[in-house]
Amino acid sequence: MADTASTSITPRIDFARELAGLYDLSGQVAFLPGGYGGIGEAIAWALAQAGARVVVAGRSAAKADALASALRTADHDARGVALDVHSLADIRAATDTAMDAFGRLDILVNCVGIQREEPLADVTEEAFDEVYRVNLKAAMFLAQAAAQRQIAGKRGGRQLHLLSVRSQLGLRKRGYSAYCSTKGALVMLVKQHAMELAPERITVNGLAPTFVYTELIRHVMENAAFRRQLEERIPLGRIADPKDVAGPALFFCAPASGFVTGQVLYVDGGITASQ
Repeated sequence: MADTASTSITPRIDFARELAGLYDLSGQVAFLPGGYGGIGEAIAWALAQAGARVVVAGRSAAKADALASALRTADHDARGVALDVHSLADIRAATDTAMDAFGRLDILVNCVGIQREEPLADVTEEAFDEVYRVNLKAAMFLAQAAAQRQIAGKRGGRQLHLLSVRSQLGLRKRGYSAYCSTKGALVMLVKQHAMELAPERITVNGLAPTFVYTELIRHVMENAAFRRQLEERIPLGRIADPKDVAGPALFFCAPASGFVTGQVLYVDGGITASQ
């Protein structure tokens, strides 16, 4: 009996150790284009607190540097990088900078996205092309630049794109042609990239939140009637907080999600389940 007990305990101990490391990102480097927005910032903090070294990038170098400085003040390794996603050369240069900052690149979290609202009858080519360039084209080439470096590193990796419930649901009485179509297309880009990068042990997934309470929409949320209407549509009965997105993002970036790829998780309080 003693021998049987001793041989059965060891695997349990090993399993417990593996479980303890499911959300450990120590030594890994995460690149977050668009990472200084409300949701991106929450994700940056979550990854840093899990041990990752974080490179925040965006059009405003000052905002990227400010978040990186705040992370360093909290004893995390972080850098800020200027990035204009309209430029492929800039995408590649910023990815190189992220790689050079810490000598490797393990995780891409694409937080880039815009909306230019125009009713169908009034959609302009300029506005549609702008949304396409930022929401879809930039995602394609950010993924490519990160994948090239992840493949060269031969350590596998993670890629995560921020989507929206509008990748699945249209919106009544609003001009969302460009936004919905580009976010919907990004879902298929996630799936295709997941297939192409699976042999390299690089997972690719998407997070699709609904309204998230950030400073950007504070003025909208202060409209009591609008907020009440919104909360009544959400089965969980409340507006999402950035940490509601940061938690699932950490999962997709961590060892915990090692067997999950090509998936989109709707962080929406139940909206898509009810429509």
